[in-house]
This record gives sequence, C-alpha cells and structure tokens, in this order.
Amino acid sequence: MLNVGVLASGSGSNFQAIIDEVAAGRLNCQIKLLIVDNPNAYAIERAKRHSIECLYINPDEFPTEDIFFIKVAMELRARDVELVVLAGFMRIVGKLLVDAFPGKIMNIHPALLPSFPGLYSQKQAIDYSVKISGCTVHFVDEGVDTGPVIIQAAVPVSPEDTEKTLSERILKLEHKILPEAIRLYAEGRLKIKGRVVKIEGCETRNECIINPPLR
Repeated sequence: MLNVGVLASGSGSNFQAIIDEVAAGRLNCQIKLLIVDNPNAYAIERAKRHSIECLYINPDEFPTEDIFFIKVAMELRARDVELVVLAGFMRIVGKLLVDAFPGKIMNIHPALLPSFPGLYSQKQAIDYSVKISGCTVHFVDEGVDTGPVIIQAAVPVSPEDTEKTLSERILKLEHKILPEAIRLYAEGRLKIKGRVVKIEGCETRNECIINPPLR
C-alpha cells in the first residue's frame, strides 16, 4: 500500500476527493499525514473527520523558506511517505523538498499546462477568451507548474462563462484526475523520461486524457 502525504492551504476539496476514493476501495493507498501552512484551512477539519494526522507548520516561524521546506520534508519522511500530493497548496515548493522527493511530488493545476501557469489560471483563460480549458496533474520540479504532465482533463469555455463558473466546472474534473494520477502511480504505471510521463498500458495520448460531457 502506498503511503501518501498531502499538502494543502485551503478548503481541501481535492484532499477530500482522495479520501473518498480511498474509502471506496478504488485507491490503494494510505494518507499518512496532512500538512497545512494555514491554521484556518478547512482541510484540517476534513482530516479530523477521517482520523488523519494533521500538522500545521507555520512558515513565519522559520528564518528562510528553505528551512521551512526542510521541516516539511523531515515530517513526511518520519512517516515513511512515498508520494507527496499538493492539493491546493498555495506555495511554490522549494528545491530542498523537490530534492528530498525526486519524481515523487504531484500537483493539480486548474489549466491545461503549459498554458496559464501560476495563480488565477481560470481568470487568465477567460481573459484570453480560450475555447477549451481544463486541469492538469503534473510532477513537480523546481519551476512554477513546469514539471512533466501526467494526466489532463478538458472542458469547453462558453462566452457566458465567468471566472467563478469556469472554476467550478474545472474543480469537478480536478476531483477526478488527481485520484486517478495517484492510482496510476500506486500501480507503478508512471515512468518519467525527460519531460515525458509514460503511462504503461496507455497506448495513445488520447487514452491519457479525460474528456467529460460538454455540460
């Protein structure tokens, strides 16, 4: 069984999606620890409800961000975490954490990378009047949303969409593809080759894309 550590900063709805898939028996992993950098994150309540250990680490208590991430890495390693999942963690992951878990950190991003990295991706999509948006699960490297793409899901963008309505539709897909990416990892089916993630048993690119109904 795969030991997973989750990092979150806010509501933790993607964290909840992972919890639900584990509870349903569709995801063979154990969530060993939730780390939050925000004492008011609702993700803390979700962890309590499901008897998952939660640790608040205050970045302001550390002289540098590097030392903060060393602390995060130490806590994850102390619980034998094998995969780190960023589920709405609103902080750029430092090099020392990436080095501590090379090829073992996943992030969910609300855009079809490499388009619209960073913050406010849904607003950027609306501002650029794109016709298709979506979300991406990728491995984390030292850049901002620049790591190898694992899986993506697409949604159409209508002229009537706002940042709020588009965000809501994308979030529903985030809840699907993040647990799916973890499942593929737990099954040993993800192989990183340079910038490309090969999914064993996935013969074409289209098989690696989740496309929901238009509405």
